[in-house]
Amino acid sequence: MARQGSDAFSGPAGPGAESVAQSPVPGPAPRRSELLAALSLAIDLGLGQPMEHMMRATLLGLRIAEALDVDHQVRERIYYANLLAWIGCHADSYELSALFGDDIGFRFDYYLIDATGLPMLSMMVRHTAADLPGGQRARARARFIATARSSVRDLISSHCTSAGRLAARVGLDEQLPGILEHTFERWDGRGLPAGKSGVQIPLEMRIAQLADTVEVHLRTAGLDAAVAMATARRGTQFDPALADLFCARAPELAHGLLEEDPWPAVLESAPRDAALTGAELDAVLEAMGDFADLKSPWTIGHSRAVAALAAGAAASYGLGAAETRVLLQAGWVHDLGRMGVSNALWDAPGELSGIQREHLDMYPLLSERILARVPGMRRVGQVAGAHRERLDGSGYPLGRTASGLDPSQRLIAAVDAYQTYLEPRPHRAALDARAAAMRLRVEADSGRLEARSVEAVLVAAAGAGGRLPGAGPGGLTAREIEVLRLLCRGMDHQRIAAALVISPKTVRNHIEHIYLKTGAANRVSATLFALENGLWDREAR
Repeated sequence: MARQGSDAFSGPAGPGAESVAQSPVPGPAPRRSELLAALSLAIDLGLGQPMEHMMRATLLGLRIAEALDVDHQVRERIYYANLLAWIGCHADSYELSALFGDDIGFRFDYYLIDATGLPMLSMMVRHTAADLPGGQRARARARFIATARSSVRDLISSHCTSAGRLAARVGLDEQLPGILEHTFERWDGRGLPAGKSGVQIPLEMRIAQLADTVEVHLRTAGLDAAVAMATARRGTQFDPALADLFCARAPELAHGLLEEDPWPAVLESAPRDAALTGAELDAVLEAMGDFADLKSPWTIGHSRAVAALAAGAAASYGLGAAETRVLLQAGWVHDLGRMGVSNALWDAPGELSGIQREHLDMYPLLSERILARVPGMRRVGQVAGAHRERLDGSGYPLGRTASGLDPSQRLIAAVDAYQTYLEPRPHRAALDARAAAMRLRVEADSGRLEARSVEAVLVAAAGAGGRLPGAGPGGLTAREIEVLRLLCRGMDHQRIAAALVISPKTVRNHIEHIYLKTGAANRVSATLFALENGLWDREAR
């Protein structure tokens, strides 16, 4: 069978290219504030909120700051604290989903209660084992109640740690990580993880907490409901002085918040920052990709691997320097939209229903929409959003065909497919490199992937290196690195022990040593250490 698509392009601009949308002139280099504003759109999706929720909360927070007449530096920190307060939420999605099922639905419901005491426990119990039969559900809920506080504290510690790591990696104010650690603390001292109270909680976070919750109630129930909520929670969840300020001036503070496009107003209010280019831009995009991958242990390191392979395949394909950089950047951020899909779907071990599949299939479009808001990232978004499309129209989200896919879009589809084959998923084991190559060629033979792109990917993959080192950063031994890799995949002590043919007690000892040497406190922070120090390699099994 002839490989359909092999003659659609005789080169990067060969026959047929005129039927494909041409690459636009690149926009201006993006600013850090623009990229983090775009990232906030992905955060919104993970909260079960519409995109631009955090942007509106940011504007409200800045209006409150203006009413307080805070100084310039505090105002800048308020800006980023509002945008990024929830950035760590998706890093614990795997554990949250294991406890409560639909992680996104759980976060949505969190906004509806004063999250402490009986209301919080009732909500958590309601979400626990909701899909199990009655007897199993009752037993699971009883087990959860016995360990609820420690389980939730662990989740929140993970959230705060990962949020602080992102703030540090993207070059924000050195005080931001410490501020983000207080996301779930409460004015009355009944929050987590440290139980801090009152003015022990930084002003930036007290404002962000109020603005975040007010925006949800304002949008879903109106101004009077938002005022009633702030009144009811003053002195418990919220700083009473801030709650009183909002309630006294609510019409003025909320004016136009829901009616106007928040994007230009947020960027106009952003701290002045220079455009990012070169290594600075790469570092921010790589960090964004790493955090998108933390959504599930099945995808750890996926975006890094796609980016590296896409850049190598671009050279084999014959693309120029500009499109090679587009592919590199698209590889890092192509999965941002994953944050908008529940882990109840991503981590499902069996087949999805038709409705579930339709919901999941929209995530590449979400990635493209997020990136398109930044003028300098629109071309990157076009390529990233096409990574699941196929030449014969059988891909998603838009079912484009060969005539609607340019060379870079065809290439990233082949790259993502190959890398995904190499990675395990809940419903299947990983393929080795040879089996992955065979499957990729079958896709080309069937007319789903472009043959030229497939061959470029396989040439690039054949030249890729990277194997387990004998010792690693922090003084990790080779065995500790093996344990770390399996821990990053979400394996528990028993499964790691079985995989390495050692005892669970030995595994526990190794993990204690890993945490001590790396400064990690849980799976998520250990995973970030592995990624940041080049210790992650899916093929080193």
